[in-house]
Amino acid sequence: MQSVIIGVGRVGLRTARVLREEGHDVTVIEADPAIAERGREAGFDVIEGDGSRESVLESAGVDDADAVGALTGDLNVNFAACLIGKHHGCRTVMRIDEDYREGIYQQYADEVDEVVYPERLGAIGAKNALLGGSLTAIADVAQNLQILRITITEESPIRGYTLSEVALPSESRILAFGKDEEPMGIPLPDNSIEAGDSLAVLADFSELAAVRQLLVGEKPATAVATGGG
Repeated sequence: MQSVIIGVGRVGLRTARVLREEGHDVTVIEADPAIAERGREAGFDVIEGDGSRESVLESAGVDDADAVGALTGDLNVNFAACLIGKHHGCRTVMRIDEDYREGIYQQYADEVDEVVYPERLGAIGAKNALLGGSLTAIADVAQNLQILRITITEESPIRGYTLSEVALPSESRILAFGKDEEPMGIPLPDNSIEAGDSLAVLADFSELAAVRQLLVGEKPATAVATGGG
């Protein structure tokens, strides 16, 4: 694929590197000359300019690109770049750094193909490292939904049941199921649940504790604060 990345900061440069490592062609756009030079030092073709301007995107090859990633820290620049990319037939991905009200989020989400929250992705990794065990957060979707991967243990309350017998909280859904060491696939009602099996579950943030207790068999750990001397 050929991609245009707007923004050569922390998020944009890392994304560009990953794409290049996987064999994709990447052109980056950066308005700040000093940061643009950092992109050149990393070996990228850098177009200096405002990524929200169509002429700059055209200089970066948006006409031939498959995707546009608007990954600056400026939401207005990102949104404008995505609208231009969409006009040129590109897949569009827009970075948002804050949790906006649902109506504002939806306004942006309806106009682009994907919205990404870098801070959330980093927080997911940190949370997984802190919690450990058999429950892993895979991704946040929308503002209030999370996808979890759960490995069934001997202590799991649902071990020995079938999927049809599992009653999750009202807003939660089982998305995929896999037997021990097998890839996950479509969950079937008569799938039996044994230790080592895996589930992918979509859950509302407000129900995560209940889902964890039901599927893993443990309550979330209570944080212990320690004071300095």
